[in-house]
Amino acid sequence: MKKSIYAIILIVIAVCFYFYETQRNEKASQHILEQENQQTVDDIDADGFKPLSRKDFLPTSNNQVIHHKTYSLSYNEKHEQAEWTAHILRESDITNNNFKRPYFEVDNMVKTGAAHWRNYKKSGYDRGHLVPAGDRTGSKKVYEETFLTSNISPQEHEFNAGIWNRLEQKTRYYAKRYNELYVVTGPIFKDYKDEIGSENVTVPSAFYKIIYRQKESGNGIAIAFLMPHRASNKPIYDYVTSVDEIEKQTGIDFFSQLPDAVEDELEANNSSKGW
Repeated sequence: MKKSIYAIILIVIAVCFYFYETQRNEKASQHILEQENQQTVDDIDADGFKPLSRKDFLPTSNNQVIHHKTYSLSYNEKHEQAEWTAHILRESDITNNNFKRPYFEVDNMVKTGAAHWRNYKKSGYDRGHLVPAGDRTGSKKVYEETFLTSNISPQEHEFNAGIWNRLEQKTRYYAKRYNELYVVTGPIFKDYKDEIGSENVTVPSAFYKIIYRQKESGNGIAIAFLMPHRASNKPIYDYVTSVDEIEKQTGIDFFSQLPDAVEDELEANNSSKGW
């Protein structure tokens, strides 16, 4: 009888601790976002120019949204990976620091439990970063933060090291050229290729990247890429598409904070003009 009571007490304590940790993580997550947004407000210059903040254009989500120190993500439990990540990329984030690659770690801020890195072991797929480690070389701490399993997706090696890597490099080139970008990245689960590991991590059929920048005129311009999940020697600009098309593939709304007329024009564009 006493053993049963002790067991119940332990279960109640564990449940209370779980909810306490969940609430604490959610508050910390939201605080990070608000703090970053306030900093950009404080940095408005004499001409009224406000630096980009993650809060400006977070995509919609029906899943848990987590705000880490320098990027946000929406974790899709069904597919055991992020459906999107969002981060600001500035020229100052890109340095020649050659940090040692750390081990991947499970993201303890995911309430349902992020997929373990062991799912990828001997799967034949790379642990493909969504927010690239190369976008976060400004400090060791933020570099290491990209090695959470909530920020990876199964990618064929030739794709990850090939055309996808070229797109990541081009994005960093844009950041150096235009100083700051808003970058949203994610997988396409429609008609997915496979599942791996004991947690059935979905192998996406394609990947997308949406890049936004502010022009000196105050207007914004975006370029979107949609790449089938396979090796390719084609130029990356062959994969330019519209944000509308990516919304159709994912069911996500990417610029809902903008006035409808501005959003419609921005999302309909399927050209690389201006980049």
